Amino acid sequence: MERPFFSLAKRPRLEPIKYQVGNVWVDVSANPQFGMATIWDADILIWASTQITEALDRNLKPSRTIHFHPYNLLRSIRRTTGGADYTRLRAALERLTHTAVRTNIRAEGRKKFASFHWLESWTETIDEASGEPTGMTITLPDWLYAGVIERGGVLTIHEDYFLLTGGIERWLYRVARKHAGSQERGWSFTMRQLFEKSGSAARISDFALDIRRVVQGNQLPEYELSISRNGEGDEIVHFVNRKHLALGHPQREAPRSPSRRSGQGVFSPAWKLNTFLDEDSGD
Repeated sequence: MERPFFSLAKRPRLEPIKYQVGNVWVDVSANPQFGMATIWDADILIWASTQITEALDRNLKPSRTIHFHPYNLLRSIRRTTGGADYTRLRAALERLTHTAVRTNIRAEGRKKFASFHWLESWTETIDEASGEPTGMTITLPDWLYAGVIERGGVLTIHEDYFLLTGGIERWLYRVARKHAGSQERGWSFTMRQLFEKSGSAARISDFALDIRRVVQGNQLPEYELSISRNGEGDEIVHFVNRKHLALGHPQREAPRSPSRRSGQGVFSPAWKLNTFLDEDSGD
């Protein structure tokens, strides 16, 4: 969830991401025409993963290929639905389809790696008379689909995650959700550890400035942020779930239902418009 799989900037990124911590490595390559998939484009993958998980919850047969109306997807990830939003959606689908990923995550101790694109393919149907989109499909790669099906689904995220406007903010939330989770004492990283995990193309000094701004704003859903220094003088960024803050703390929040899933209330009524193929087409 927090690995550097996506560009954190809205401006086009062509510089590859090269990441290795211990024995785990990730290489991400951009397409010269479309650029690298961004952390905002990843909202589509979060939505698709949640659709698959809901299908399993409803005892339906999921598939790597999902049929949907783009209006429902945009509403589910808290986007507006004007003409420009459909244009941006198509651009995001192109970046996801053409961004190349190589990683040994989930190699499970073997000398094995996976090579894939975030989307295997996507299609769109448009009404010839009106020019309006009437439906779309996306097909997930085996690597991502297996992660949803075989690894116990996906971590729930707060629906307000989709309202975060900054790439660093979004990535920090994912780091907090993955590592701090609901741990009573939270989790901490040094600033350099965060920089190395982010895959950011910025200088570490600029990256640190961005992190400090996010901490100062302290607007991440669910998580309280703070910065301190250790005995060596390193900046330490600490994350803790707000439900573990002291009683009377102004930022304390009541625990959320463990079954609550990101966006569930938004797209559940539109379930009939988001359908799954019984079998992968293979085409």
